Amino acid sequence: MENTITIDGMNTTDWEQVLTIYQEGIDTGNATFRTKAPTWEEWNHYHLMDCRLVAREGDKVLGWAALTPTSKMEAYAGAAELSIYVGRNSKGKGVGSQLLQALIQRSEEKGFWTLQAGIFPENTSSIHLHKKHGFREVGRREHIGKLNGVWRDVILLERRSHVVGME
Repeated sequence: MENTITIDGMNTTDWEQVLTIYQEGIDTGNATFRTKAPTWEEWNHYHLMDCRLVAREGDKVLGWAALTPTSKMEAYAGAAELSIYVGRNSKGKGVGSQLLQALIQRSEEKGFWTLQAGIFPENTSSIHLHKKHGFREVGRREHIGKLNGVWRDVILLERRSHVVGME
């Protein structure tokens, strides 16, 4: 019997598997400017408690998605930046799509009207995933930072809710 993929809230007990998936993304050189994964304490400090999801197949975490605030200013309370990572062995199975759709729904339930993502242009599969779920390209930040001594660009994408912030 084949396990089905379920999406639910991330628990502290998921951290080791989340960390492994995060490090796999870091190792590609096209997922983040980070060169090593953060500690649980660092990660927990920056990511919003209400918007942390994992995709599971049985007890195995296949991927994760979470939001960080874009600013501490009250006017930006409904805007957040999203991170999404799918494990190397789970790519091409619809995990990213399920996670992103669930995170969009959760973010709207929590009052977010704008989600944004900054993605390296070389990460075409992530750009495609975001566009498939209603994100649009709003710009390109050229030479925004160096990764391993190489200047990198970042494509900025955003998704406006059709439910929240419509007044």
